[in-house]
Amino acid sequence: MKISYNWLKEFIDTDKTPEELSTILTGTGLEVESLEKVQAIPGGLEGLVIGYVTECVQHPNADRLKVTKVDVGGVEPLQIVCGANNVAAGQKVVVATVGTTVYPTAGEPFKINRSKIRGEVSEGMICAEDEIGLGTDHAGIMELDADAVVGTPAKSYFKLNDDHMYEIGLTPNRADAMSHLGTARDIAAYLKLEVKKPDVSAFKVNNTSSPIKVIVENEQASPRYSGISISGIKVADSPQWLKERLAVIGVRSINNVVDVTNYVLHELGQPLHAFDAAAITGNKVIVKNCAEGTLFKTLDGVERKLSADDLMICNADEPMCIAGVFGGISSGVSASTTTIFLESAYFNAVSVRKTAKRHGLKTDASFRFERGTDPDMTVFALKRAALLIQQVAGGEVSSDIFDHYPAPVAPFEVDVAYKNIDRLIGKALGNDTIKAIITALDIVIVSETEEGLYLQVPPYRVDVTREVDVVEEVLRIYGYNNIEIPVQIRASLNTSVRPERDTVQNLISDILSANGFNEIMSNSLTKLSYSNEPDHAVKIVNPLSSDLDVMRQSMLYSGLEAIAYNVNRKSADLKLYEFGKVYSLVNEKYIEAQRFSVFVTGDADSAQWNQKAAPATFYHLKAIVDGLLKKLNVTDYMVEDTTATDLAYGLQYLRGNKVLVNFGSVASGALKKADVDKQVLYADFDFDAILKLVRKNVIVYQEVSKFPAVRRDLSMLIDRSVTFGQLKQIALKTDKKLLKEVDVFDVYIGDKLPDGKKSYALSFILQDTEKTLTDKAIDATMQKLIYNLDKEAGAEIRK
Repeated sequence: MKISYNWLKEFIDTDKTPEELSTILTGTGLEVESLEKVQAIPGGLEGLVIGYVTECVQHPNADRLKVTKVDVGGVEPLQIVCGANNVAAGQKVVVATVGTTVYPTAGEPFKINRSKIRGEVSEGMICAEDEIGLGTDHAGIMELDADAVVGTPAKSYFKLNDDHMYEIGLTPNRADAMSHLGTARDIAAYLKLEVKKPDVSAFKVNNTSSPIKVIVENEQASPRYSGISISGIKVADSPQWLKERLAVIGVRSINNVVDVTNYVLHELGQPLHAFDAAAITGNKVIVKNCAEGTLFKTLDGVERKLSADDLMICNADEPMCIAGVFGGISSGVSASTTTIFLESAYFNAVSVRKTAKRHGLKTDASFRFERGTDPDMTVFALKRAALLIQQVAGGEVSSDIFDHYPAPVAPFEVDVAYKNIDRLIGKALGNDTIKAIITALDIVIVSETEEGLYLQVPPYRVDVTREVDVVEEVLRIYGYNNIEIPVQIRASLNTSVRPERDTVQNLISDILSANGFNEIMSNSLTKLSYSNEPDHAVKIVNPLSSDLDVMRQSMLYSGLEAIAYNVNRKSADLKLYEFGKVYSLVNEKYIEAQRFSVFVTGDADSAQWNQKAAPATFYHLKAIVDGLLKKLNVTDYMVEDTTATDLAYGLQYLRGNKVLVNFGSVASGALKKADVDKQVLYADFDFDAILKLVRKNVIVYQEVSKFPAVRRDLSMLIDRSVTFGQLKQIALKTDKKLLKEVDVFDVYIGDKLPDGKKSYALSFILQDTEKTLTDKAIDATMQKLIYNLDKEAGAEIRK
């Protein structure tokens, strides 16, 4: 939300600087994300002054140039060469002096330098309107009134006021602060000032010549609907002050009538809509729901199919506006409009939110209605807007104010105890201070007892409905920084199981970061097309978009999106990891699981003077996976080929029937979904399962053996379906005392072997921690290995 400093000061009488108000706003809960100085026009006319042309003669070397003497209030007049046809002695003009940077309406800024033009010295520039950003006229130089004072800065002469714009990160609960009035209320309460609302006492009905009848059929969706007619207006450009005021907060000027509705919206927080009375057939404004599928073309030119649940503003024949969201193209204010019907309503927040979401529309009006506007503001805003329209577009109020409000919204009733205020804040503020703050926030103290207060909260404070909400209001106005830090702090001992999840996560992060990986953090919302099991996807009831309509079921695609983003920006060699949660719906139960993932793509090692670039392979990823599990002391897992559908090939490590990690090369179908056209290696860890194993692990110190280890090798012929993991499990099960390591150091598959066979060469490391191994013990162990490998895996030992 954007707020103008100058506009704020119209509501509160304060000499606080923009920076000081920024601190106050943040302290009261309206966090100022940025504070920016805004000039009425680019450059702010800095360096431009009012001058008087004392002399104007023909340039001796150019027919179209004049040489002038211009008094700008200095010791000597300036000599300026000018090419304008209308320059003449005796004029008051705008002069850009040497060193000034001017900002033309069109084109790039340029600096004025002392120069020679056709042999004559020129010490500045006499300016046209478009040359300094004041307009588009370039017919000649600007001729000012005779009473303009020589030497006056042009900024002062044209009454340009610099402003400051606050960008406020508004939280959804602060619907009351979505305007300059709402923001000013907090500042006034903090500074103990009065809020000055705009004066609408001059409002009057001139005649009742515009007999528009209003009918509200859906009172639940439109609890209050107000409106008036204004006749005899002239639609044109807005005056400069109105354009500038809107430009500061980033609102584009459209015309004087529409600009007034936007002005009042940002001033008071009340959305308005102006209808061209000529488009109101039958002289009827009907607030109702239309039939399902009714076609309606909005202001953006898009034809939309209406839902039967959409509240519409209609005339006697057709809809004119989606209530609280967007106007129609056929009933908007145009250059030919002379009479308008001005709407000011209080619409049901849920109804507006569903309609806006249904049609994918986000407007300034819907933004406010969705969060809750002030039901007591509609008529005041009408009067304010009517007076402004009469000021900038002429006309007269030609109908009484229509105000349909059958069931007024009652204030929220809250009981609050002094002791609870003191307890929750952590400091005794004193009853008088509490009451002063509450009153300053427009909360009515109905009655008081020794124990507390009975309050009525105005309905525009939709977030203050409980005692604790009132306590928060008191605290934020009193000031969080005014609550002293206690000298004694009480805390409970942490009884969570060890090691804590964060400790393990940090250990994993340290290892991966030390190996050149970068951590990524992705959105848990993703699109349904990524899901392999759409029936088990956790779907969002009101998705922000079709790309964010489900909770992710896998960590894969968020990583692939990050890879695609980087690859498209010429960063192709990536090592990434991410911690996060995945979600699924199984047997009508929601399941949330913690995972962490690792991605490798591109070159594992970059090219150097002494080596070529080496692309990452499956074994680079396997080394990372094995290293992490070893560091976490997770052992005794089974190794199998992966069953993950998103992997073209790979392995999975299991403990019992629980898969600890799946890793391998991502399948082409998955890559295509994320628009990735290169190999990606991916590991998906079940963090919850691994954490349980880490917590069960008991690390026992074991003395390093002083007896040497022995290596023995076996070459064997096996079926191609047999994996190294199976052979390793058989070997480790055969001898748990002497056998320490099993590795494969050679694999051969070729036409020299029988069909369906492959050759493996395995190495076995044997060691006795208590004595030196003998040949007899070694041979006995190797014979048992040969027997079991043959029996359980059909391994034929090759001599």
